[in-house]
Amino acid sequence: MGASCCTPSHNHSHNHGHNHGGHNHDHDHSNAARPALWIALILNAGMFVVELGAGLTAGSTSLLADSADFLGDAANYGLALAVLSMALAWRARVALLKGVTMGIFGLWVAGMTINHAIAGTVPEPATMGVIGFAALVVNVLVTVILYRFRTGDSNMRAVWICSRNDALGNLAVMAAASGVFATGAAWPDLAVAAFMAILALWGSAQVIRHASSELRETRPATSVAE
Repeated sequence: MGASCCTPSHNHSHNHGHNHGGHNHDHDHSNAARPALWIALILNAGMFVVELGAGLTAGSTSLLADSADFLGDAANYGLALAVLSMALAWRARVALLKGVTMGIFGLWVAGMTINHAIAGTVPEPATMGVIGFAALVVNVLVTVILYRFRTGDSNMRAVWICSRNDALGNLAVMAAASGVFATGAAWPDLAVAAFMAILALWGSAQVIRHASSELRETRPATSVAE
């Protein structure tokens, strides 16, 4: 899971529209990004349902963690659509909300990992491998779709980097499936799930810190006016 990937990078050059000959490039860029974000949202929401069912059936903690990540990403693309043309302050507020949600997700995955470790549940490796590969295909497809927007504003750069890093997370799930198959033990699955929990909590802290910084940047003008 690419939890930390969702941290928007500072890129103030795209915060304002630039008119050249009466042509607004930011507006055109936003319109071009909308179909791509809708496709990414639908694919991620679909994989959430598939992976959730497979994770419950196979008893895989890493699949369940990755399914929750797909849900979070679908919400992320929905929020990106909602704030695509909004001011920095609104994008920062949305990022702050996402940061808090990521932290809750990280705590949930950590608790689930501990619970499965105590119960000694051994997941079904074949299901893990097949679903992990399907998730990888979806994330690679989304990454390709969003590739042209990777140098856009912080909002679009964040969602592209998320998809790229999530593909790496899917490779980890497939590696866990191989480990479970080879050892007949649950620890490879639990190790990947624990790694996802750590990434989510670290990413949450990064996003919250960055969003708080952007919110502070929007306040000086108000203070001066007062």
